[in-house]
Amino acid sequence: MRKPKPKVQQAPQSKSKAKKKKNPPSFSTDRRRKHRHWQVVVYYRDAEKFARIYTDRGRATRFAERQKRSPVVRSARVRQVH
Repeated sequence: MRKPKPKVQQAPQSKSKAKKKKNPPSFSTDRRRKHRHWQVVVYYRDAEKFARIYTDRGRATRFAERQKRSPVVRSARVRQVH
């Protein structure tokens, strides 16, 4: 008759597992990109929003600044996207 194998005790796991944070994409090291893309998001006072993509950061910031002058615009943001 065989003897049963002893059970191996595992270390107790914490109830809340820590999620790994994803590293933000490294835009500067991506050699496939010929140019960068900049997204301008305009938020209006009536909760509408509008977005536009530029390949030139200067044009994107000028568009955002121009939109901010309007009384119906709550905010305008520029961010780099893929």
